Amino acid sequence: MNRPEHGALIVFTGPSGVGKDTVLAALRELGYDFFLSISVTTRDPRPGEVESGAYRFLTKAEFEKLIADDALLEHAEYLGQYYGTPEQPVDRALSEGRNVILKIEVQGALQVRARRPDAVLVFLMPPSPEELERRLRKRGTETEEKIQKRLAASVRECAMADAFDYRVVSDVPELAAARLGEIITASRRK
Repeated sequence: MNRPEHGALIVFTGPSGVGKDTVLAALRELGYDFFLSISVTTRDPRPGEVESGAYRFLTKAEFEKLIADDALLEHAEYLGQYYGTPEQPVDRALSEGRNVILKIEVQGALQVRARRPDAVLVFLMPPSPEELERRLRKRGTETEEKIQKRLAASVRECAMADAFDYRVVSDVPELAAARLGEIITASRRK
């Protein structure tokens, strides 16, 4: 029996509110098939967010047990909450020949680079700081204090974009998705 070709590991990050989910939805609309890893977090669910969507919601103790068991591909603390990626589902999908996208924070992306040198890191840039602020406010899910913290974090994160293999501007979601698709295709051919 032929073993399937190993999938590409794509790390996809950018500041909060930049449009990561929108670009990934547009990527699926373009016909790209990929396994989107489910992150674990200690933050509270947003309105309408359900378990088994993009996140599994854990207590701090549950999360710290995963760290102690070395069961996370990466983990980071962001604005006082833990976020991480369980390693086992990622490895399983890659071994099945599927492309895997990790939609994670910048700190976690750099951890993946250290642990998995074959990972391709893609940073989604906002078209402008003003547009990023508009998008965060449009969500209607954040307090003014959280918006300000996210904007401050975005300045630090965007300053780190040069550490990534690719930078894609999140202006028109379909164009950003097409560029991400090109990156996935090129990475798989390596």
